Amino acid sequence: MSIERRQRGVPLTMHHQSGNIPQAAPHHQSHPHPISSGDVNDDFSLKDTNPDLGERWPNVSGVGGRGGHGGMGWMNSERYSSTYDLVEQMFYLYVRVVKAKDLPPSGISASCDPYVEVKLGNYKGRTKHFEKKLNPEWNQVFAFSKERIQSSTLEVFVKDKEMIGRDDYLGRVAFDLNEIPTRVPPDSPLAPQWYRLDHRRGEGKVRGEIMVAVWMGTQADEAFSDAWHSDGASAHGEGIFNIRSKVYVSPKLWYLRVNVIEAQDVMPNDRSRLPEVFVKAQVGSQVLKTNTCPTRTANPLWNEDLMFVAAEPFEDQLVITVEDRVHSSKDDLLGMITLPLDMFDRRLDHRSGNSRWFNLEKYGFGILEPDRTRRELKFSSRIHLRVCLEGGYHVLDESTMYISDQRPTTRQLWKQPIGILEVGVLGAQGLLPMKMKDNRGSTDAYCVAKYGHKWVRTRTIIDTFSPKWNEQYTWEVYDPCTVITLGVFDNCHLGRGEKLNGGGNGARDSRIGKVRIRLSTLEAHRIYTHSYPLLVLHPHGVKKMGELQLAVRFTTLSLANLIYVYGHPLLPKMHYLHPLTVNQVDNLRYQAMNIVAVRLGRAEPPLRKEVVEYMLDVDSHVWSMRRSKANFFRIMALVSGVISMSWWLGDVCTWKNPITTVLVHILFLILICYPELILPTMFLYMFLIGLWNYRFRPRHPPNMDTKLSWAEAVHPDELDEEFDTFPTSKSNDAVRMRYDRLRSVAGRIQTVVGDIATQGERVQSLLSWRDPRATSLFVVFCLCVALVLYVTPFRVVAFVAGLYYLRHPRFRSKLPSVPISFFRRLPARIDSLL
Repeated sequence: MSIERRQRGVPLTMHHQSGNIPQAAPHHQSHPHPISSGDVNDDFSLKDTNPDLGERWPNVSGVGGRGGHGGMGWMNSERYSSTYDLVEQMFYLYVRVVKAKDLPPSGISASCDPYVEVKLGNYKGRTKHFEKKLNPEWNQVFAFSKERIQSSTLEVFVKDKEMIGRDDYLGRVAFDLNEIPTRVPPDSPLAPQWYRLDHRRGEGKVRGEIMVAVWMGTQADEAFSDAWHSDGASAHGEGIFNIRSKVYVSPKLWYLRVNVIEAQDVMPNDRSRLPEVFVKAQVGSQVLKTNTCPTRTANPLWNEDLMFVAAEPFEDQLVITVEDRVHSSKDDLLGMITLPLDMFDRRLDHRSGNSRWFNLEKYGFGILEPDRTRRELKFSSRIHLRVCLEGGYHVLDESTMYISDQRPTTRQLWKQPIGILEVGVLGAQGLLPMKMKDNRGSTDAYCVAKYGHKWVRTRTIIDTFSPKWNEQYTWEVYDPCTVITLGVFDNCHLGRGEKLNGGGNGARDSRIGKVRIRLSTLEAHRIYTHSYPLLVLHPHGVKKMGELQLAVRFTTLSLANLIYVYGHPLLPKMHYLHPLTVNQVDNLRYQAMNIVAVRLGRAEPPLRKEVVEYMLDVDSHVWSMRRSKANFFRIMALVSGVISMSWWLGDVCTWKNPITTVLVHILFLILICYPELILPTMFLYMFLIGLWNYRFRPRHPPNMDTKLSWAEAVHPDELDEEFDTFPTSKSNDAVRMRYDRLRSVAGRIQTVVGDIATQGERVQSLLSWRDPRATSLFVVFCLCVALVLYVTPFRVVAFVAGLYYLRHPRFRSKLPSVPISFFRRLPARIDSLL
């Protein structure tokens, strides 16, 4: 008997079939027919999907004389797999090989090198082998997809590895799949049992026993992530570890503030001149310098702050060197000191820490110096520093436009989460071939999602253009005005001989596409199931690489906390009390991204640097004529509303529509006679517009917009410039210098223009319902203000507003006001730019 997939509205049932287990398709999946460029590149829209999420376990008690605990039945039929209700259930046959005992030794070596081979149809999985061990322990799990089961019998072979010739069979155990029990989490794991080994030809029992557990389950089983999967059987060596799904956590990042105050008794190597002193500080690969002291003196004064990024656990040290600027091409090292980072205080607020004096070591001093010189250096130069680890800042490692986390470094300053984000990564469709394997196109796709400190990586589905992951992940949400980023990549580290399209040896995982979803555009407690186009910009234009199917749900925990967050500053208060400069933010973000990439690249399996850089938008500030045009036309779209209003007023003045002109004159006279009606009428008008626009609110999250991004009509020369290296690869030195300078300046202008467009689009989003919670708050606020102002004399309102605006600085706060904080949280169309 078997289980068949039900249609919508049809209950799951079980029935007997001839042949016991149905024959599934072979592992190698035939690739779909190539899609024409018109079919792929012209369809960039978001598509609604209707996946069968959160299936029930079928009720089969009493079927075939067995209860829910035997045969192919299912336990606890009325329960859902609650942790996997945003994905389609996928059934797997799990085999846990625990250990063996009393294995027979070979006649030559008086021992054996045992390993286990698990065979199901054409699929074979092997454990590692042990040398000269009669009682080995493996504790390995094998998972076979039910959709690809090709046999009704599971065979577990115990073999003895031979250096020369074929491996010897020590015995086998066979299982009838119709008798395999089923486990439903959160039930306890199935207890493994000892089985006597049978002769391979069925000639009775042989010496030795093996402990095995076999059960049927789903991807919700805790053994799923670490199991050997049949759909990854072609991976070899280290590639087996590179196909598993994993959860990563970004390292805890700190800003290290080094306040260089002064130095004393700095003596130059040339005693006939006074030194021109500056200080250089280094943490790992980060090197910063102070300005040269403006006066030549042996006691220089700087009082400059140098900012670094450090990650726990601290592996680098702070190296301080004092140097003398002899001339433009030569600096003499006068002294240095090395300090471990964990010796410094952790600061949680804006209060200054304690400063300390540190003695400098004379450069060149060592064991070869005479003892007399060593005694003379007892009175050495010293430097005055104030060093602290800043715990009140949020260390930016991603673009502020697509930020996914805004919490400060120190956990003591974190607020309670306001919601839960659940994402079901269902699968992908229509992926394009990314490399060549056996003279044909192939793609080994996996998906990476990043939100806050948590990164997730799905397992790699080998050799298919339509992978099905059906993995679900959960994040705590501390701020709804954040973005989750999901990217799809081609795995080029499977231990095979693939070649990328266009050549190469597959050293880097290829990017297939990326999706960004802003949480504030999601309605609470609603499941969004869509197919997102995976768009990538190439030197020859924008290209659709396939579609990513997701199920997303944002659940709010407290409405009061959610409302409070919308009036709270976007970043921790230290960013406003002691703000960093624009250059510092850019440089520190780049350093933080490098640290995150290095640390995640050391995990097992590694999350590689090219993946981390793509997810963190490392090149988002590079000059692009296409992006500049897109930002310019975003501004023009905002200005066009003002221009249209001026044209309408011109039409009123010229009596182009007499009825409209008469109504405007009547309204003008009423407002002149009753000026107290002006403000309530405006707020009431915006309230009514918000209610009217509610009918036209977006029904799905925004996606990449190729027209808004100017990716469809871009000129080839502009794309050639966008994909040019930085610095440029042009041969002429003068052209290179001017070209790089132009691109650097233009990149700044591009960012400013984009910021202006973002502010204008936030104004539009007040009543557009892109963020349903923000629009709801604003509409209710407008109604309340309208009612208050209708009953309050205008002169009183004007008097109170004037006094508030002219209030004394003592009553002002350095933190942004509630309206400004609310406005900065409103969504803009920046999320839809490529």
